[in-house]
Amino acid sequence: MPEGREAGDGPVPWSLDLRGTTVPALVEVRRWAARTLGRIADDQLGDVLLVATELVTNAYDHGRGPLRVRMSHTPVPCRVRIEVDDSCPDHPVITTPAPDTPGGRGMQIVDKLATAWGVLDHATGGKTVWAEIVCDRAGTPPCAAASPATGE
Repeated sequence: MPEGREAGDGPVPWSLDLRGTTVPALVEVRRWAARTLGRIADDQLGDVLLVATELVTNAYDHGRGPLRVRMSHTPVPCRVRIEVDDSCPDHPVITTPAPDTPGGRGMQIVDKLATAWGVLDHATGGKTVWAEIVCDRAGTPPCAAASPATGE
């Protein structure tokens, strides 16, 4: 899975190509996200990794698989944006499954941890599901500018 940067509005996002991957790639997505974000606090990183995992999992489970995941980081105020592209036009929904039902809570998790989330439809079909997480919280140190590791 090649990684690189793509131009866009605002902070330049880091991008990971997921075309042709399967669910085991989630481990690599989490590693990539942790390397990319570098120096944000552990609890903040945990929230970002969980949201990224849920968005990518939704693309595998309810779409036709993810095409690309992007993250961008703004240090002041500390904010991380995660975007997942897929080729399915259906929008994710927040469901409330029965307590004994496994799964079905991904968008509940995203809605709880993200400051905002939404969907951008593509003119050619498919969509981008995005979520933003504000990392500045009382009692946590401000995040530094991300300094992604390369070559791993």
